[in-house]
Amino acid sequence: MSGRDLFCQPRRVRHGAALTLVFASVLVAGAATGSFPEADRRPAPDSARPAAPATPAGQHGRHADVARAAAEAMADGKSPVEAAERAVSRSGDRWGAVYSRGEYEELEDALDGRYTGVGLSARRERDGRIEVTRVRSGSPAADAGIREGDRLRSVDGERVDGRPVTEVVSILRGDAEQEPAGTAVRLGLERGTRAWTETVRRARLSTDPVTVRTLADGVTVVKVLSFSKGVGAQVRDAVAGLPSGAGVVLDLRGNSGGLVAEAVTAASAFLDGGLVATYDVDGDQRALHAEPGGDTTRPLVAIVDGGTMSAGELLTGALQDRGRAVVLGSRTFGKGSVQMPSRLPDGSVAELTVGHYRTPSGRGVDGTGITPDLEIEPTDPAALERARTVLSGLGR
Repeated sequence: MSGRDLFCQPRRVRHGAALTLVFASVLVAGAATGSFPEADRRPAPDSARPAAPATPAGQHGRHADVARAAAEAMADGKSPVEAAERAVSRSGDRWGAVYSRGEYEELEDALDGRYTGVGLSARRERDGRIEVTRVRSGSPAADAGIREGDRLRSVDGERVDGRPVTEVVSILRGDAEQEPAGTAVRLGLERGTRAWTETVRRARLSTDPVTVRTLADGVTVVKVLSFSKGVGAQVRDAVAGLPSGAGVVLDLRGNSGGLVAEAVTAASAFLDGGLVATYDVDGDQRALHAEPGGDTTRPLVAIVDGGTMSAGELLTGALQDRGRAVVLGSRTFGKGSVQMPSRLPDGSVAELTVGHYRTPSGRGVDGTGITPDLEIEPTDPAALERARTVLSGLGR
């Protein structure tokens, strides 16, 4: 499993259960269906509920219970966030989460393509080691001489071996209010036989979630790390600019999700309209459709892994069910639920599960993930070669 220091939950979420990068707390429930006038902006949490039928008492009750717990804690001089977290935990909501005001601002910034971090991507190896997989050019990590392949041993003196990579990168990011840009973070590193400590300062960075490269045989690899604002259009434009008939490998390995509206736009690059997914919000059934005019003949292979989640799974399921792509790799993460945010009395935000989405054929994703058409080891260096082989067959 891999991660970046931008699209990971704040550390507080470790107390709950979430790995979600806001699959659709707003856009799947509002903007993607036209309920919000500005589909490219994430509204404030207290205005994020869709213009939908009345919320069933059970769902309303969960939001009310969490808000009540926070209010009572405030009145007693205790932490409303911690009280809300306990209420979410008691509810049994696997994906429910509570964010301080600063943490929620971080998520909103991340969805707009901005984040505070040190510029590292990382993955956890089979033996539990955390390995640096990428260093962003011009970032604090790059300026400190950290390289791809270095081993990250500790963060601020805390050992990270064996920890979930999402937890490690959220420690790197810090809290927007307590550890903003400019604050120092001490990294314990290892390269071969050399071990050393490097202190870097967090900085405000912008994301580059889409990379496009064309291989010698004309195959184009479109790598999408997340669905932040504008990513769907980047994918669509990249595909539209390719020669007719040129094959595409859509690399969704490690895709952490994001804005569902962007995933739908990306699907529109390969589909000529039609259903992308169905979902329910408090029992109300809805649907997401691709825009017409996509390229339906270009050979397409998608590569996924256990780090492909949420909006990335929605796109994968649509392309697979519609017979538009051959999917290679390993079973995806299995995050197919819809969260809705609500503002708590102290300004923090609670996101609770209100529904689930399904692929065009009606398959549920939450807890099961998507099984590839051809299962291969996604970290194998030959994975891309396998994809090119499949593409050559599709081309014929």
